[in-house]
Amino acid sequence: MTEPDITHISSRDNPLLKTLRRLAQDPGAYRRLGRVWLEGDHLCRAARERGVRPAMALFSASYWPMARLEWAQCAIKTIVVDDALLAGVSGLESPSPMGFVLDVPESPAIAPDAATVVLDRLQDAGNVGSVLRSASAFGFGQVVALKGTAALWAPKVLRAGMGAHFGLRLVEGVEPEALAALRVPLLVTNAHEGEWLHRTALPHPCAWVLGHEGQGVTPALQARAARQVRIVQPGGEESLNVAAAAAICLHASAAAAAR
Repeated sequence: MTEPDITHISSRDNPLLKTLRRLAQDPGAYRRLGRVWLEGDHLCRAARERGVRPAMALFSASYWPMARLEWAQCAIKTIVVDDALLAGVSGLESPSPMGFVLDVPESPAIAPDAATVVLDRLQDAGNVGSVLRSASAFGFGQVVALKGTAALWAPKVLRAGMGAHFGLRLVEGVEPEALAALRVPLLVTNAHEGEWLHRTALPHPCAWVLGHEGQGVTPALQARAARQVRIVQPGGEESLNVAAAAAICLHASAAAAAR
């Protein structure tokens, strides 16, 4: 195996470290800088398994001797950083000894016939990441995030997505009018009215619209939907967390398509 060229960083004033701190701790920094920071071997491995080759792979100095065999050829550029300096980049309580820097993928056009999840102003990064993970698990290969939704490539969304980003077509910053490009029926979740999920014949493919955690789906999108659907809740709670509702609805669609 050819040994990669390795850059060593031992100065806390290195400009790359300053950039990484912004990417790790500022949810919108990737939009300004054009790059994404993936922290930890799980996310890095998920990206690599989907054929992603990062611009840079960074390792702590103490971890690099153990990581060399598996990760030596994984990136265009390999960088080894003093342990304390790499830990200082992290936004986590327990920093990881490795990470990738990726160029931000361009947001593609909406694929008209794809099984789709539409995010209507979801605010919580953990919810957004969890929905991406469910979308990937249940075969909804396209996620369209309307303006006002948490940034899809933000660090907390990446961690909650657990690698799902790399198996999805992600379209973000979209105005509601752009959904006219979809040729699949829109299904809207509603806590209080609509057809019962377990009794309705679900079309496939379709586009599930998931709304803001407090306000739900906007009235304009509800009016455009082919169907409003609600989930039976015999325990009597007023509503479900949007990520939990997404998992239930997407699983129901996948099960209906498999029958």
